[in-house]
Amino acid sequence: MKNIIVVGGGAAGMMAAYQAAGEGSHVILLEKMPSLGRKVLITGKGRCNITNACDTQQLIKNMPGNGRFLHSAYREFDNTDMIGFIEQWGVQTKVERGGRVFPVSDKAKDVIDAFARALAKKQVEVITNQPVRKLLVADNQVVGVATDHKQYLADAVILATGGASYPGTGSSGDGYKMAKELGHAIIPLKPSLVPLEVTEDWIKELQGLSLKNVTATVLVGGKKQADDFGEMLFTHYGLSGPIILSLSKVVAEALNAGSKEVMLEINLKPALSEEVLDKRIQRDWEKFSRKQLKNSLNELLPTKLIPVIIDLAFLDPDKFVNQITKSERARLLRQLQHLTFTIQRTRPVSEAIVTAGGVSTKEINPATMESKLIKNLYFAGEVIDIDGYTGGYNLQAAFSTGYVAGKAISE
Repeated sequence: MKNIIVVGGGAAGMMAAYQAAGEGSHVILLEKMPSLGRKVLITGKGRCNITNACDTQQLIKNMPGNGRFLHSAYREFDNTDMIGFIEQWGVQTKVERGGRVFPVSDKAKDVIDAFARALAKKQVEVITNQPVRKLLVADNQVVGVATDHKQYLADAVILATGGASYPGTGSSGDGYKMAKELGHAIIPLKPSLVPLEVTEDWIKELQGLSLKNVTATVLVGGKKQADDFGEMLFTHYGLSGPIILSLSKVVAEALNAGSKEVMLEINLKPALSEEVLDKRIQRDWEKFSRKQLKNSLNELLPTKLIPVIIDLAFLDPDKFVNQITKSERARLLRQLQHLTFTIQRTRPVSEAIVTAGGVSTKEINPATMESKLIKNLYFAGEVIDIDGYTGGYNLQAAFSTGYVAGKAISE
């Protein structure tokens, strides 16, 4: 009987263990935490954004971190396969805005429970509270793993330890250390999908405010680098929310390259041209002609944002709108469509949803996920140098690489 060990019980590890457990194979899944799928439980705000319903080309396009490496994996197991798998194990799915796929129940726990049923059916031996400290190698071939308590011998090992983000869920970068000890190149770790800290102190006044249908643009040295449209959130230290997280990798790369002036600009009314927005404001002010400026923008902006915008436009909040000049109105327009922040830094890797960097894809066979350096050692999920945008792309990459690694071993 072939003994297979999977290290890490997250999305990639659970799928790898399931797929590796075939006839003539005994699979042990070792998880350092007290239960499986801790990070999966917090994805999609606890709802679990399982995958995205887009086509394969879009899946790859939305993995800016080495998406092309995943061509073979997606041919083997794509998003439709994942939806079929999870529904087979009792979780019905639904598609929401932007192609995001969630359980109909909106409960991430249902996804973990489905995997638990699947693993039990395949008789995978799940051992929790077992942090693996070292991979055992002889004659350039993996022969097992060592935990704090014992050694487990194996014919093959799948390393699916996750990244270095959200260490409280168990993904604290152990896999990088173990792979590096065996000679694998580790591409430097950076936060991907991470909130941003800004220098502007008045951001505290907007804490907790979320905005929909806005455009955020990253400017480096005054030049546009990337933009995104959708939802965002103000925090006490800066900016978060879906579009900010999506743009954060571009920001991190610019900061790491030593760029001095990294700005983020928000257009609060991207659907309107400057001319149309100007007419809209004038119409509002005809209606509220006897009101002070601070009481005239309620139909245009959230209450929390009004004093901030007025202040940034250097306007008198107590001035009546019928007394505001054309140049003053132009200053207001400017702030509505170019609300600008200076990015100081990203939040640390530990707060990132996804880690960019990891085991170099050049040292992994994309068709099997086997190491090109150490025989019978396989990789799956975020421990590999792959990362994508929000929207279910990272979880699909984890499931697909886990599937490929498990299938390659079982065959």
